Amino acid sequence: METLNSDLYLQNCNIMKENERSRKKAQLLNQENQALLSKMKKKHSPAPPREAALQTTVALRPHSCGENDDMQDIFSS
Repeated sequence: METLNSDLYLQNCNIMKENERSRKKAQLLNQENQALLSKMKKKHSPAPPREAALQTTVALRPHSCGENDDMQDIFSS
């Protein structure tokens, strides 16, 4: 009976070690899956509408104070 208990105990220990290895591997695979999913979502996300991009470009364009005055001179002549 004692031999049977020892054998079962060793089997149980081996199973628990294998479970721990499997759990760690599953965690790593899940992390990799989440990273790939995030990368895929970024790659395939829709581009911003063209109109919004143009408005941003116009808003960032520098403006000089006398720019319109020069145009008035050209059109008035």
